[in-house]
This record gives sequence, structure tokens and C-alpha cells, in this order.
Amino acid sequence: MLIDSYFNYIIEFLTQCSMKRQNVRTLSLVVCTFTYLLIGAAVFDSLESEFEAKRYDFLQTLKKNFIKKYNVSSEDFRMMEIVIIENKPHKAGPQWKFAGAFYFATVVLAMIGYGHSTPVTIGGKAFCMAYAMVGIPLGLVMFQSIGERLNKFASVIIRRAKRYLQCAHTEATEMNLMLATGMLSSIIITTGAAVFSRYEGWSYFDSFYYCFVTLTTIGFGDYVALQNDQALTNKPGYVALSLVFILFGLAVVAASINLLVLRFMTMQAEDAKRDEQDAQNLAAANQPVTFDTEHSTSYNMQGKLLSNSNYTNEFDETASICSCTCLGGTRCMNHEPFADPDFRPTDIIASNLSLKRASV
Repeated sequence: MLIDSYFNYIIEFLTQCSMKRQNVRTLSLVVCTFTYLLIGAAVFDSLESEFEAKRYDFLQTLKKNFIKKYNVSSEDFRMMEIVIIENKPHKAGPQWKFAGAFYFATVVLAMIGYGHSTPVTIGGKAFCMAYAMVGIPLGLVMFQSIGERLNKFASVIIRRAKRYLQCAHTEATEMNLMLATGMLSSIIITTGAAVFSRYEGWSYFDSFYYCFVTLTTIGFGDYVALQNDQALTNKPGYVALSLVFILFGLAVVAASINLLVLRFMTMQAEDAKRDEQDAQNLAAANQPVTFDTEHSTSYNMQGKLLSNSNYTNEFDETASICSCTCLGGTRCMNHEPFADPDFRPTDIIASNLSLKRASV
């Protein structure tokens, strides 16, 4: 019922408003986004809520059995929970030595935000905010620039491939580039999933999920690489591989996003140009032309009589100015008749009037 009223309101709003193409597209994007959010919320609710309730009940049962079996007070059990939770990040070794700090800085710059380790001191939190304010724009520009270079490289490869295959059109289209970057992104994610599945002991599906969440900068933090067996200190090669995966993968994703942004900007520019041309045509069509005579007469650019004319009657919509040579004394059989049958163009020629353009 709520969704039906929501859509009815949107439809009524659209029918009552007259908007430009850009406004219609923006409103359509907002409506589609909120509709997509509603659909996503409904699907996640149906898939996860029941399992969440069962898991909570199971954990509460374990907690009660543990307290009863070992005769632990609620305060002591709470202290154990804090110790276990706080000790979890240290399984990977020191998080704030250079290797761990470099991994954290990369995550901040890439806006992934796993949440596996966070600054605790006031100085660390303050520096993290200042570092992010400079690093995030720098990272966005870098990834965007690398994405543009990748698109350029892909366009060269596509053109050469089309020439080799003797295609009729050898230029690389936007669709070709989107397919190329999409295939490259798929290769990176599937390959990365195999690597992380081997090193982290995850299933291939969980590794694929981790790679996707990482390269889309969602970064839930439920799966984080380099957090087991002192990997940050004992496996420098694996650390380097993880960092290369994040940086190069984000660059490829940026290439795909760059194409989408360029396409949207092109559509916006085309619509703006079209609207400007329509406005110019409309202004030109309605711009009046006046004759400086004793009785001022105004015509628009289609030759229709506008106002203050002695030659208009109930058929004034048919009155027009002939553009042929009949004003020079030669009658044209093709031009539209004047509203006043006694009017002759030669009378205008003989009356020393001047033609000027009226201001709108």
C-alpha cells in the first residue's frame, strides 16, 4: 500500500510539472535510486533477518551455558568479551609498524575502510582526518588518470585488432571500451579470488566476495586479508601482492567509472545544446518585424500580422508577407492573398516606408 501511494504521488507530480530534459533525467535517477533501495531492503530483509534471529538465539544459549558451566559472573564474562574482541587485530602481528601502517594508509587513501584497525590516540585520530583530507582527493585524481591511460591503451589495442580482422569500422567505440574494462575487471577479481583463497584459507566464493567488496570500496571488514599468522611481518611478498591488487584493481574500476561519467557528461552536453537550439528557434520564430508607416503594423517571422493593422479581419491568421518579387510590381500567382483584397503591394513601394527590426 505504501509503495503504491509512493508511485502514484510520483506519477501525479510528473504530470503536473513541465520540466527540461535534464530535470526529468535527474528526477528519474532519484526515483530509480530510491526504488532500488526499497527493493534491496526488501530482499536483504527476506534473506538475512531470519538467520540473524536464529544466530542471536544460538549465541545467547551458548553464553548462558558457559556462565552456568564455569560459574562465571556477568561482569567477568563481559570482561572476557572485551579481551577477545580487542585481541583480534593483534593476530596479524603489530598493526602500527611500518608494514601495517602502510596497509592502513592505503586503505584510507582508497576509501575502503575495513575497520580492522583504527587509531586510538588523539594525535592518531587528528592526523588520520588531516591525512584523509589530502590523500583522498589525491587518490581519486591518480586513479582517474590511470583509468584514462588504460582506456587509451585499450582503444589502441581495439583499433589494431579491428584492422587485423579487416572490420569496416576500425574506431574504438565506448561500448568496446566498456567491454574491455569489464573483462579486465573480471579477470582481476577472479584471479585475486584464487590467490586469497589459497593464502587465507577462505572458500573461493568468500574470496570472490572479498575482492568485489574491496575493489568497489565498500569495505565491510568481515573479510580482511593479512590478518592471520603474523602475515604483516612474516610474509612481505604476500603484503606487496595484496597492495598491488588493491591499487591496480581500483585503477581498472576507475577506468570503467571514467567511461560512465564521460557518457553521462556527453548526454548532459547534448541536451543542453539541444535546449539552447530550441530556445533560439523559438525566439527567431516569434521575433516581430514592423513597418514604419502611418499605421504601424507588426509581423512575426512567419509573416503573420500581429497587431495594430488596418488589414486584419477574422481571417488574420492567414495574412502573410510574400517573399517573392511581387512587391516590385509583378504579381505572383503562388503567394498567399492579403486579407484586404483592395490592397496592392505597389502602394507600399510608392510610400517611402522603411523596414526595420523591432526589439523584442
